Amino acid sequence: MARVGFIHDKLDIKFLVLYIMSRVVAPIDLPTLADLTMCDEGVDYFAFATAVHELVSTEHLLLEDDRYSITDKGRKNGAICESSLPYSIRVKCDKNVAKLNGRLRRDAQVRSDMTPREDGTFTLTLSLDDEHGNLLTIALLTASEQQCDRLSEQFKAHPEQIYNGVLDVLLTDYDGKEP
Repeated sequence: MARVGFIHDKLDIKFLVLYIMSRVVAPIDLPTLADLTMCDEGVDYFAFATAVHELVSTEHLLLEDDRYSITDKGRKNGAICESSLPYSIRVKCDKNVAKLNGRLRRDAQVRSDMTPREDGTFTLTLSLDDEHGNLLTIALLTASEQQCDRLSEQFKAHPEQIYNGVLDVLLTDYDGKEP
């Protein structure tokens, strides 16, 4: 049976992986990289996995804490070869990477960190940044790990509302009037 798609061999897959990795804004895990790479029907998962492994062993990609990032060598060699990828594949990849980058940037700007305390409680530190730096950091005492998880989820789901709520309270006079 003939294979459909533009990407057919391991070298094409390596070019595609380097193209993608040169455009992501933060290290990504293998399933995310696989999702991005499977944008063409010709990509075989096992050939993809082998290609990624080889890119790590040749130091085109770096694997740390189960996340992949591109090296300078990978960026340089990928740039030389990216024009060999079909235009339609590059457009599809760019669209998918743009969506991912939005999520990665948001995840980098909205953070939480849980620290256990000696008395069995936890300190939950919530941080919100923008492109200029830190906007808000709050440290909360919590009774349990479950409470930390719930507060963290809510903060990550609604950081702008929480930030605006804090500002609203701080900028409102004690009698309910704005100064």
